[in-house]
Amino acid sequence: MRRGYHSAMHSIAPAARAALLAALVSLVACATRAPQTPPPHDPSRADTPLLLISIDSFRASYLELGLTPNLQRIADQGVRAQWINPSYPTQTFPNHYTLVTGLRPDHHGVIHNTMRDPDLGRFRVSDPNAIGETRWWDGGEPIWIGAQNAGLRGATMLWPGGEAPVRGQHANRSRAFDPKITEIARVEQVLEWLGEPATTRPHVTALYFDSLDKESHDYGPNSPQARAAMQRIDSALGHLTDALAARGELDRVNLIVVSDHGMAEVPVGQRMAVEDIVTPQQAVVTSVGQSIGVAPNPGFEAEVEKRLLGRHDHYQCWRKGELPARWHYGTHPRIPAIVCQMDEGWDAIEGEVLKKSPKNQTRGSHGYDPALPSMRAIFIARGPAFRQGATIPAFDNIDVYPLLARLLGIKPAKNDGDIAPLLPALKDQGAQKK
Repeated sequence: MRRGYHSAMHSIAPAARAALLAALVSLVACATRAPQTPPPHDPSRADTPLLLISIDSFRASYLELGLTPNLQRIADQGVRAQWINPSYPTQTFPNHYTLVTGLRPDHHGVIHNTMRDPDLGRFRVSDPNAIGETRWWDGGEPIWIGAQNAGLRGATMLWPGGEAPVRGQHANRSRAFDPKITEIARVEQVLEWLGEPATTRPHVTALYFDSLDKESHDYGPNSPQARAAMQRIDSALGHLTDALAARGELDRVNLIVVSDHGMAEVPVGQRMAVEDIVTPQQAVVTSVGQSIGVAPNPGFEAEVEKRLLGRHDHYQCWRKGELPARWHYGTHPRIPAIVCQMDEGWDAIEGEVLKKSPKNQTRGSHGYDPALPSMRAIFIARGPAFRQGATIPAFDNIDVYPLLARLLGIKPAKNDGDIAPLLPALKDQGAQKK
């Protein structure tokens, strides 16, 4: 994950080498858990802010519903992809960290929304102590940290993984996740940051919207509640672009809108207790929902394998090293010995939770096979770097990160992505700078 400074030192002039060494010493000195003071502005850098926005669970096909005119306007004024292929598992935290690191979950280590680590214990997205623990996140270098290491400034607005220090650094500006912050309030905060003088304004900002995901889970992706959330988010995007335009800044910002994955409908009666898959006596279930992690208890390994491996009525199970190769998943130590994947439209949750859940309510879920159309995510971009009116073929979400690094003019950290599928979206389609 290192940036290769040592190999480049011998080709740098002595004065520049001294300056670079001074910068490195400064970076080491700043590697603490406290929020970082923004570095001084470098007037020699291109000063085009980059704004990355995620709409959690916005399925690629939603753009055709006619409910999001502001998002459609951004697409018409710029570039869209047919869709983005999410990474496995198609969960929120793994894919949001993939988008900003270019690493698949199997490599950055945020392998599920719920996971276990022998040293760190249990991770749940509802646990603020786990969310803020740096060691869950240190397997990747998010774009705002890479920017700050290069002397730029980064900001995160509720982005999953954005409130933890990573490799000793917080984002220069950061707001922790709070579902009570409205869509408009989130946009107003970002507008405030972008309205600062060039000496303090963030170079890269990551903004997150979650309400579509919540309403889709509770009522289903085709529900009036989900559609209303979609429209609220779209209105917030309209407020954002209108405000930037009024300030004469809209065409000076590279704006990218993505989602982490799509959403599928879970009909009434298609939820089962995870204890019916494997009993607590036999194994610890490290994650539930759609991608089920199973760690057999000592002495039960053979019994659990016999019970689980292979095809079942509504799910299929594999040893971690034998999962489908196209998922690129199964080597990280946090992945348990057996993984079971639910069929589209089926959930497996704890029995106690299932008992308390509404019995006659259609719901929504993600976490299914990334190849399913319902799991496809969006990519839309406009700004000085992007062509207008172009549609590019689908690509994997690991490819977003090298694009972000290119737009910022920084050397990307080690990643799994490839900028080639995104070059047709750019006005300047030359090879990426090394």
